[in-house]
Amino acid sequence: MTRVWQKRNFEPMSDLESLRLLVRGAIGALERSRQRIDDLNVYPVPDGDTGTNLLLTVRGVAEALARSNADNRENLAREVSRAALLSARGNSGVILSQIIRGAADELAETSQIDTAAIARALRSAADAAYQALREPVEGTMLTVIRELADEAEAQASSALDPTELLEALVRRGDQAVAQTQEQLDVLRRAGVVDAGAAGLVEILRGVAAAARGEELPEPSRAPALPQQAVHQERSHFRYCTAFVIEGESLDPAHVERELDKLGDSLLVVGDSTALKAHVHTDDPETALAVGRAVGTVDAVEIADMHRQTEEREARLRETTRSAVVAVVAGEGNRRLFENLGAARIVEGGQTMNPPAADLLAAVEAANAKEAVLLPNNANVVLTAEQAAALATRPVHVVPTRSLQAGLAALVAFNPDRSAEENAEEMRRAVEGVATGEVTTASRDAEIDGLTVENGEYLGLLNDRAVAAGPSFDEVARAVADALLAEPRDVLTLLAGDGAPELNGLLDELSARHPELEIDLHEGGQPHYQLLLSAE
Repeated sequence: MTRVWQKRNFEPMSDLESLRLLVRGAIGALERSRQRIDDLNVYPVPDGDTGTNLLLTVRGVAEALARSNADNRENLAREVSRAALLSARGNSGVILSQIIRGAADELAETSQIDTAAIARALRSAADAAYQALREPVEGTMLTVIRELADEAEAQASSALDPTELLEALVRRGDQAVAQTQEQLDVLRRAGVVDAGAAGLVEILRGVAAAARGEELPEPSRAPALPQQAVHQERSHFRYCTAFVIEGESLDPAHVERELDKLGDSLLVVGDSTALKAHVHTDDPETALAVGRAVGTVDAVEIADMHRQTEEREARLRETTRSAVVAVVAGEGNRRLFENLGAARIVEGGQTMNPPAADLLAAVEAANAKEAVLLPNNANVVLTAEQAAALATRPVHVVPTRSLQAGLAALVAFNPDRSAEENAEEMRRAVEGVATGEVTTASRDAEIDGLTVENGEYLGLLNDRAVAAGPSFDEVARAVADALLAEPRDVLTLLAGDGAPELNGLLDELSARHPELEIDLHEGGQPHYQLLLSAE
């Protein structure tokens, strides 16, 4: 197979590789704009989660692509459509899943991805999105996908190549988003554009940049939301309820009729074997019972929209004193840093150092007067300091040289303190942490007196080689023993992407150190099968 389309200076790529590249671009664009899109969210209810829902939906597609071995467009389209359906979050995510399905169905039948094919795919995407809603509303992401299809069709016979067409579509998308404020009364009264529409164009912006093989353009600073956008009336119903139904001969019309009795903002999409249902209701258990009556219910999500609305208003009304921006590699590590309070995550790490512009954009997007930057890699420290010097607010860099050190620093963070005070406390926290890694040697070498062959495991303690050999367990055990040579209370393990089984190592450590608290997380970081820290 060949690359989806040919681009100057690109090596030929398979459809699967190309799609992975484009989806990574979409995720990057959504990650940097998620908070802004969440803040814009006033329709259909002001629950402040549209950016998050779109991002989680696209991440679900990325995870499916990472596992995929599809060797033709038909199979690839089927996998992408199903992944989008099953991972769809919220009203916006479900609509996005239908946009993806419509485009995938068309591209599955296309031999050459050219401007005409892109136009057909966008028209199919728009048709699928409109058909998914019983009462389509203009001034939303529906309007924008339709206008993108119009633009693509108008340009289909031009001399534009696919990457140039995508750039033209981004420009048209930005115009369409700006117009949503005048197309929907609730947006006009709030003085904002539609969040779902804005998110859709960010996805397109990321795809266009990835297709060009370029970094995302630096975003312009978003203006503060008007006060009328902050204070919004709560949803009539309380719970946003979504779930997947799997079975045989499923009837979406029947499920829709039953759920229609329970609330509003109703969406039921899918096929006879898998349906995604979304409804705003006061009785989520009865909604789930509708699904269980016809099939197996899975992926249940129930969100209290009244609480979300209150949290959104509080977030927009009050700005914390300081926030943390962290450079992180691995989906599990991202979640861990977010759960510990990092306001913004920039993807990066070993062999994947982010530019200062990305760090600066994350700092400026953080909802705080000041910021603390955690580079979490020795090669990113200088870049972080450059970004801090360019920021329009006080920024302090804690020169963390590993993810483990970053986590230790984050535990000491207090958003009510100044960035300077936090940086001081976080540096002290890092001083008490010893770190270790297990990686794979990329060549034969002698390091710190140890000989390691290409492909063997290499164990490091505070960046010094302490073990090497073909056995992961032996190398990991040697690193752990070195970390625990001094009395320690807590050992934290971050399992990397494709890490070997750890149960044997954990059982041995527990038996030898019964008083030790062992904390294991699926970090998902590349290059390092295991990251360890002891404190």
